[in-house]
Amino acid sequence: MQILLAEDDDGVAGALLEVLYDHGHVTRRVRHGQSVLTYHRSADLLLLDLGLPDVDGLDVLRSLRAVSELPVVVLTARGDEWSVVRGLRLGADDYLVKPVRLAELLARIDAVTRRAAARGDRAARTVRAGDVEVDLDARRVLADGTAVELTTKEFDILAVLAARAGTAVSREQVLDEVWGDARHGVSRSLDVHLTQLRAKLSRPELLTTIRGFGYRFGDRAA
Repeated sequence: MQILLAEDDDGVAGALLEVLYDHGHVTRRVRHGQSVLTYHRSADLLLLDLGLPDVDGLDVLRSLRAVSELPVVVLTARGDEWSVVRGLRLGADDYLVKPVRLAELLARIDAVTRRAAARGDRAARTVRAGDVEVDLDARRVLADGTAVELTTKEFDILAVLAARAGTAVSREQVLDEVWGDARHGVSRSLDVHLTQLRAKLSRPELLTTIRGFGYRFGDRAA
């Protein structure tokens, strides 16, 4: 398996590279968050430290989830509840706190990759609702065959909802995945972007507000 390791500590990285090599994994080690976004397409799994020198690992995770479903195991010294919850909400498949037993890490990697294979994460992801088509990988939206021009934030919001088409998504989850923040000012920004998104799609029935909870894209799940 091709593993991308984002770890700036040479000692930790050396130990991980050795054990991963011994268990048959080909590993590329990077020190910076920006390198994760550069090299993720060639990997089958990401081991992500949160304390990177250029970009916070949670911001890396949020940016990665906007473009990829690559399985991610967070491996970090941050064991506080806020960081764990935020990491999982932003899309980490597992979260381990250092120091970690290497046998447990290998078992978690195996479990995450099995789940990813079952979900078919490596397949192209296109969501259709009515005559609207959302290509999550190409970041393209078509309505009745015509391209819909969205801003980055508008597409990010739509992608969070389209990835779970037919099911209710909480407002807090949208805020966490798109902004990484659920403060009042950001919440107001979400309302503005949703209004613009609805206007551009011109299909209000496909983007439903669930009062007191959140939103649903597409038809109600069966």
